[in-house]
Amino acid sequence: MSPLTILRIEKLKTFGNVAGSDDHVTRNRETPNADPTRENVRLIGREDSRALEEIVKEKIATLLHRPRHDAVLCTEMFLSASPEYFRPVDPSLSGQWSDSLMQQWALASRDWLSQNYGSKCVRAELHLDESTPHIHAYIVPLNEKTGRVSHDAMFGGRGGQGRIKLSKLQDSYAAALAPLGIERGVKGSKATHTKVKEYYQAVNSEPLTAVWSNKKLEPEPFESATNYVARIQNDHQFHVLNHQLADRAFMQERLESAEQRARASEKERQRLEEIVRSLELKTQQLRDLALVDVAWELGLHHDEGKWKGHGHIINIDGPKFYDFAPDQQKGSGGAIDLVMHVNNCNLRQAVVWLHERFGEAGAERAAIAKTKTVAAEIIQLEPRTPFQLPVEDKAKWTAVHNYLTQKRGIPENFVELLHKRGLVYADDQQNAVFVMRNLLEEPQAIGAFLRGTRGENNTFKGYEKGTVRREGWFHFRLGGQPTEPVEKVVLLKSPIDAVSFAMLEYQLRGDVPPNRTLYMAVDNPKSLPVEQLQNIPNLQVAFDSDDAGNAAARVVKELLPQSKRLKCKADDWNQQLLDYGRQLRQQQQQQQQQQEQDDELSL
Repeated sequence: MSPLTILRIEKLKTFGNVAGSDDHVTRNRETPNADPTRENVRLIGREDSRALEEIVKEKIATLLHRPRHDAVLCTEMFLSASPEYFRPVDPSLSGQWSDSLMQQWALASRDWLSQNYGSKCVRAELHLDESTPHIHAYIVPLNEKTGRVSHDAMFGGRGGQGRIKLSKLQDSYAAALAPLGIERGVKGSKATHTKVKEYYQAVNSEPLTAVWSNKKLEPEPFESATNYVARIQNDHQFHVLNHQLADRAFMQERLESAEQRARASEKERQRLEEIVRSLELKTQQLRDLALVDVAWELGLHHDEGKWKGHGHIINIDGPKFYDFAPDQQKGSGGAIDLVMHVNNCNLRQAVVWLHERFGEAGAERAAIAKTKTVAAEIIQLEPRTPFQLPVEDKAKWTAVHNYLTQKRGIPENFVELLHKRGLVYADDQQNAVFVMRNLLEEPQAIGAFLRGTRGENNTFKGYEKGTVRREGWFHFRLGGQPTEPVEKVVLLKSPIDAVSFAMLEYQLRGDVPPNRTLYMAVDNPKSLPVEQLQNIPNLQVAFDSDDAGNAAARVVKELLPQSKRLKCKADDWNQQLLDYGRQLRQQQQQQQQQQEQDDELSL
């Protein structure tokens, strides 16, 4: 079980309370459970040997107002950690701990007190003479703004706001101890601390007292151990005790399990809170400066609902403004536009002016807002240039056809089928152009993948300019009926791999797939159409068997859990198609030779 932080606060409303607490902490009063041979350590306030009451009075005397009769004069804070931290080997060894772990916790706690309360924390005493190290810290809750002492302003009072402040205090202390492996307790827990008196009452309560006072469970004179064990095992009270102990063990196990789940939930809650805080910060950074603040900095004065001055009469409505002055009559929006309008300057000068008044962060916020406005106008007004496929060069098709059939081993009839459908053709550079389309019912061409074929060792591969890679893919369908929905999808790295895999399935099966199958080239999981594929029951991932292919397949598995991995025996599926074709030709040659031998024998 992970160690937990412990933080409690107590209000000291009278100087008598302050003096009494001081007597206990400094051991001026007898403490039965304290070890007199051990020395405590003062972490804060070591240089001031006066009584705590005098120090608190001196602090309060600096305020403008005297404390009310019911005011909290001083707040006592108790800091510690659960025993699992101080004695990780055996938390039950009361009065023992690791000195190094204790010192790390004490220094972290002292630093946290100093950073959060500064000179308001007038004393912090480390107690080492009890079962577990702990700190008593005294904080005078000064409120400089009101000139009074205010425990509620610092730590929260009763009700929801008080609980929120105390919860944030617990969060802060837990964050300071997190590097030591100490965690925050469950937020909102209703756990209470059992008093020593209540503990002894529980120990001496029924049914334990009844069991031990029962004379039947005592050994009889000259009774052997064997007979004694046999006798008490048959006694009803003994069975009651056994059942109670078993129930206690079961409940303890359930409690520990619940605490573990609660701590996991607390960690998740803290993680989500951090995400929310980060998003809030980013939102604030993206929000433009308030135009009323900019108008004020520009020297305009607010009169009758308008901002006036320098010949302007400006109405501000949220992020927009309009100048009603006779010579102006102009409306726009944003901090930069307002500065440019009033100061009659350009954009660069407006940014510099905002930097001088609102700092770098303010100028950046205004610039981001201006950029967003300009971008929105461009997106709305600028015409889109449609994608243009490379111009087809029919004279080069024979060379591309020969490359695909002879060098890549793709059957001629299938190459011609793809060409007839307009899915592959030749451009003026003798590239094989594989057309990339979206997945609509009537697919539209929105890209092209180019594969060089000119020369003996041409390795050129690339995409035509303007290709929308996240919305278009080289794909084709086989099997079933054209009107049937797709039941199987095979993802491959490249168009040639997609064609090769489909031909391998066709040649091994001897006919087209029985169900409608979609073969598509997806060279990167970034372009994976997750929404269109998430309901496909039979999804096969046939990327290359190298490290990159395996990594991409793992990403697809995370995005589409129903996917299944397929690995080729060769370097890629085209090589496997070539190997299969070579083996097929060898078998055919062997069969032909065998036939010729058989014919000679028959003659």
